[in-house]
Amino acid sequence: MGRHAANVIEYRSYDLPPHFPIKLIAGDDWHISDIPSGVLHFHNCLEIGLCESDSGKMEFAGTVLPFKSGDVTVVAGDVPHTTWSDPGCASKWRYLFTDAEELLRPFFAIDKLPNTRLLSGLLNGWYGIFPAAEHPNLAYCVRQMMQEMTDRGLNYEISVRGLFVSFITELMRQSAQGSTGTPTGSMVIAPALTYINTHYMENFTICDLADACSMSQSHFRRVFHELMGIGPLEHLNRTRITKACSLLRMTDESILAIGEQVGFRSMSSFNRHFAEEMGCSPSEWRRSVGTGRGTSILKYNGWLTPPPRGRE
Repeated sequence: MGRHAANVIEYRSYDLPPHFPIKLIAGDDWHISDIPSGVLHFHNCLEIGLCESDSGKMEFAGTVLPFKSGDVTVVAGDVPHTTWSDPGCASKWRYLFTDAEELLRPFFAIDKLPNTRLLSGLLNGWYGIFPAAEHPNLAYCVRQMMQEMTDRGLNYEISVRGLFVSFITELMRQSAQGSTGTPTGSMVIAPALTYINTHYMENFTICDLADACSMSQSHFRRVFHELMGIGPLEHLNRTRITKACSLLRMTDESILAIGEQVGFRSMSSFNRHFAEEMGCSPSEWRRSVGTGRGTSILKYNGWLTPPPRGRE
């Protein structure tokens, strides 16, 4: 089937809990129409899908692949895509959206892992569709993560993180074998998004981002805003604030140190941008979410009691 018209690319941002950055979307309402939307979209995080019924197609910026019931789909945040069911069907789905780096952080830092470049490749510009019969380990991990997220039993957050380690390890093995998954560089600003995500704490210019995309600065700014709805500097600051929220929630480091870690060169700049994004100061936000007992299962300096069932 040829590519359908897709003149618009949407950016869809998911608000993930800072202390446990993974969200389950499921339920009887998650049926996908058999009419192609004509609009590709991408996310601010990794998408893991599980098709529970019927079949259809997924488009990844020009490449169309079939899916069927039981398949697991993995789409990096910067990959434009869309999904539609086969004629007469309305396939049912469950999804996990996660910031993989932050989800793994209590176990280990991404940049300290073996095969870091391979993992980075999976989290940027990569997608795959995995039939359960051919990839039972992947399918098992995804189903178990979704079950844990649904039941929210004792220490479910620990279980989900452990299952995600197994999932991402198996995904790396499959990618290393070259038998599954496909890299894509089809979105013209993908190099800039990848650069921001990995170098947000550094001091770089819009010119650096434009050069990464082989564009002039003026053209880059225009295209970036058309795709993202905000400018590159605003997106950089939003990324920095998101990372700062995780550190404010998960560590006891000072607000000044956290601001510097995520790339702000002064306390006033950090406070101003934080307030613009979050509606309060970093200290007020930290007090409101808490970093003491009962707020998170995992923390850098030790174990904490789990939150009450049904809370995140």
